[in-house]
Amino acid sequence: MNAMDLERAKVHEADACLVLANKYCPDPDAEDAANIMRVISMKNYCEESRIIIQLMQYHNKAYLLNIPSWDWKQGDDVICLAELKLGFIAQSCLAPGFSTMMANLFAMRSGEPSDDMQAWQNDYIQGTGCEMYTETLSPTFTGMTFSQASELCFVKLKLLLLAVEVRPDDGGDTKISINPRGSKIPANTVGFFIAQSAEEVKRAWYYCKACHEDVKNENQIKKCKCKNFIGGMMVHSVLKSQQIGQHITTDGKPVQPNGVAATKSGLQPPPTAVAKTGSPVKKSVSMKEESAPEIVPENPRAPIRQDPMRNGHPVIVQPASDFDFEKTEMKYDSTGMFHWTPARSIDDCILDRNQAAMTVLNGHVVVCLFAHSDSPLIGLRNLVMPLRASNFHFHELKHVVIVGAVDYIKREWKTLQNLPKISVLNGSPLSRADLRAVNVNLCDMCVILSAKVPSNDDPTLADKEAILASLNIKAMTFGDIITNIESMGDSKDALNNMGDTTVKRPGPIYGTNVPMITELVNDSNVQFLDQDDDDDPDTELYLTQPFACGTAFAVSVLDSLMSTTYFNQNALTLIRSLITGGATPELELILAEGAGLRGGYSTPETLGNRDRCRVGQISLTEGPLAKYGEGAKYIDLFVAALRQYGMLCIGLYRILFRDTSTSTDASSKRYVITNPPNDFNLLPSDQVFVLMQFDPGMEYRPGWGDGKTGDRIPRSSQGGGGQKKGDAS
Repeated sequence: MNAMDLERAKVHEADACLVLANKYCPDPDAEDAANIMRVISMKNYCEESRIIIQLMQYHNKAYLLNIPSWDWKQGDDVICLAELKLGFIAQSCLAPGFSTMMANLFAMRSGEPSDDMQAWQNDYIQGTGCEMYTETLSPTFTGMTFSQASELCFVKLKLLLLAVEVRPDDGGDTKISINPRGSKIPANTVGFFIAQSAEEVKRAWYYCKACHEDVKNENQIKKCKCKNFIGGMMVHSVLKSQQIGQHITTDGKPVQPNGVAATKSGLQPPPTAVAKTGSPVKKSVSMKEESAPEIVPENPRAPIRQDPMRNGHPVIVQPASDFDFEKTEMKYDSTGMFHWTPARSIDDCILDRNQAAMTVLNGHVVVCLFAHSDSPLIGLRNLVMPLRASNFHFHELKHVVIVGAVDYIKREWKTLQNLPKISVLNGSPLSRADLRAVNVNLCDMCVILSAKVPSNDDPTLADKEAILASLNIKAMTFGDIITNIESMGDSKDALNNMGDTTVKRPGPIYGTNVPMITELVNDSNVQFLDQDDDDDPDTELYLTQPFACGTAFAVSVLDSLMSTTYFNQNALTLIRSLITGGATPELELILAEGAGLRGGYSTPETLGNRDRCRVGQISLTEGPLAKYGEGAKYIDLFVAALRQYGMLCIGLYRILFRDTSTSTDASSKRYVITNPPNDFNLLPSDQVFVLMQFDPGMEYRPGWGDGKTGDRIPRSSQGGGGQKKGDAS
């Protein structure tokens, strides 16, 4: 705050200034306000300074936008702990274990296996060594589709290509497209990779079709003589690589017409070269490829025209003769990125214990929330919004049931009132009666959070409620409740209202099988979550069994994001887009207004925003990919999933103790394996983390989920985007 101190620290000469928050402060808003004032002071001293700041609360991000010299295009960035922490947990509701996988990706570790460790620990440790890198793709990739490029990278270069930078036709800011479908890769495209080292990623820039096609060992792919002659992206190289693109991953044969294989149409004119810039430029995020197919309804409707300005904004309506309020109902927010519903009063969403017990809850998300009526807000919107992303169909959305003090939830409600399928049970997460009332044994995920301010007296006690709640659920037993559900099979309305419950799977008999993720304030308290693990109390968090299994998450893992952002700003943009479900700068400006999500009428452009990939989990127990669980290699699964379904496999979720089948909780414990080696052996019980494409042909239809699904991919029994076995994919 003192200009003399900033002068002494030579802030004007610094490459960047990092502002860290005290995560254990009693008043998060006051902490954020103080840190924002520090940013204002530094920007006032030297407005060109690049500043990366940690904020506790999401709603305080808006104040940074008010600083005139704050410019994310020049490298300024904000890491919002509440947004990212709850976003990670939300994605774990869709794909259990995903929070652990992503946290390990941006932590800089060696990941060296050891002979002293158990086999599962070595598999896990090897994955923790993976990090996210960016590298320009060589001319060989120009003209390929993303799927072809990703397959070539994985099979030939032993690299996992996740996303590419896409420059819009209008010359605007580049966007990051994650697993886009169909679009061709232009020259000088930057790719986002998961790999063990920056040296490995160089292969993507060195790879040359002419020199390296027959190379068997990926370590021999070095800079070749061709590079000396290419200089820039020469036209003949571009044309040549477009021809290569048609043959490189499909052996010259077209695959299914789902955008994965190259078309046989004539070659397109060579793209113009894009100069590489030295200064970091932040990208706005799009998880869809730029020329997204428009969703055409089966029954063509009357042409849409633009109405005169209303309240200063043009309104899109049908011609008066065909105006139908039902058809123009607002289902998504104004950006088309999230499901939206007109604001509801919290009183309409509160259930008492009897109402909850009579409601057929299944495949839902239970949020156990510890808070006093005056506890600091934690921003529940950041947990629910990723679960309401528009790339899910409405019937796929998991119902969210919050169990906690309603006085506290009322203070958060303004940010939740426009999000569908939320219920509140005014009770205690420690009450077994309340937990049974919300069918915690049938949920897809039970999230345990605390908004209480930790005491400074004893850090071990900071997580006492969360640990007690976790152990309480594990100690519960559940009777033969499946018969009760089947007897209520006629109440279709109740089933449909509660989300995807078309398949009534039996709930676990023991609480140890309930899928759970517990948020911890203090890392060392992870030792109390699992009574049967042998973790040493001094073991680092990422090496403990609960973290490796994805059942514990601590905000401390986000600290390493500061250094990741400093070295590679685009990595934060990619991570944020993956876990928030599609938050954009445009949406943040809308939320900064303080009026919450705004509804919007659907247009081809906003409907096109639904066409972006999402995180999911598929099972190898049954379905068309089940054959790969019978002793096949990981590379076989990777290629098949990418070619046939456009799905990008990024890791495995494997059962921890297969040899203790007599143990009651043997099947519930799984651990995360990030980006396994190509020759890794698969098991029928494995579940696979995937980045899956949006399927526009999945709207709800009568009889859906009756088992007559044909060649569909089964999701795992929990996770996988709100679907159960037998769902359409």
